[in-house]
Amino acid sequence: MKTKIQACIIDDEQDGRDYISLLLQNEFPEIQISFLASSVEEAYIYLSRHSPDILFLDIQLKDGTAFDLLSKFREIRSQIIFITAFENFAIQAIKNGAADYLLKPIRKIDFIVAVHKTLENIAKTKTAISSSSGRNKISLPTLQGFKLTDIDDIIRCEADSSYTMFYLIDKTKILVSKTLHEFEEFLTEHNFFRIHHKHLINLTHLKEYIKGKGGQVVMTDNSVLDVSVRKKNDFLTRVEQMD
Repeated sequence: MKTKIQACIIDDEQDGRDYISLLLQNEFPEIQISFLASSVEEAYIYLSRHSPDILFLDIQLKDGTAFDLLSKFREIRSQIIFITAFENFAIQAIKNGAADYLLKPIRKIDFIVAVHKTLENIAKTKTAISSSSGRNKISLPTLQGFKLTDIDDIIRCEADSSYTMFYLIDKTKILVSKTLHEFEEFLTEHNFFRIHHKHLINLTHLKEYIKGKGGQVVMTDNSVLDVSVRKKNDFLTRVEQMD
């Protein structure tokens, strides 16, 4: 059976939660509401343990803002549709990786367009982390379309909020509007290792390890990256296991 898309609705107004729930029930039966929250605290507790596909996130909550909530996490895997009665939060919402931005009162047509767009983003992410040509390539979505990239040509990936920067052996960089976490599981199968919450490296391009509390690695592009203390032992064990 096909797994349903999971959604979480965070809004401090009961009418707001009910309206979004009704729209989803009527227009998007493939989406299942996994949680409803009315505050930053409630949402934080839930999101610390779960990662829904979509967040419908009101900006002004009773105990803070949506941005207060997001700042508690290093990264959020969910697609976020911000909802607010105020227009002046648009730029901040975009900087926080908004899939879309809806103004209250929500128009049904705007809601449908936003959710369709978000479902397309989710589908693109699944495509981006699937490979072709004998699992040697990865499709990286860009603003212009996508780039089919040889996995062996990727030296490292660096997290930047809701984006990931890919560094290639030809010194080009590709910025992808997806979190590093969304690529980690797939690339780990191809000899990559996450040494830090910001850095996922291709062990094939590892040149040197420098001892320290966590230590540092030097890559073939001469970049010097920190290894987190909690990742150090697993990293060294993984390197020892390399042929």
